[in-house]
Amino acid sequence: MKALTIRQPWAGAIAYGAKRTENRSWPAPSKHLGTRVLIHAAASTYAAIGRLRVIEITGIEPDAQWPETRGAVIAVATLADCHFDQGMSCCDPWGMEGFFHWELTNVAALPEPVTAKGALGFWTPSADVMNAVTVQQTGVTW
Repeated sequence: MKALTIRQPWAGAIAYGAKRTENRSWPAPSKHLGTRVLIHAAASTYAAIGRLRVIEITGIEPDAQWPETRGAVIAVATLADCHFDQGMSCCDPWGMEGFFHWELTNVAALPEPVTAKGALGFWTPSADVMNAVTVQQTGVTW
């Protein structure tokens, strides 16, 4: 299973909110479509414009509603599809014009974040991280 690092507040909007479109400048590799991926909240601080966008779309103040988790895996999701922005309100309200829209389904927030160092692009979590995630999902270690 691969992991994808996403800056806050977007990672929180995926894990705890209704954000099901991740915007990227590059297409998702076809080999990852239909697979489960870990959603990792980046260690970097909140992007102020992102926080305002979340409030605009959801009416929710992310800092008050969602844990301020950084530097940890916070959810698991299925990367269901990827397409380039098609305009005409494609993937509203989260899809951004001029980006690839990565469609996420079956999102499940973890009860407890799993500390991990992220990376750019898809990355492979350590066995310890995978075990900690698996225990929370099924009660069984790998």
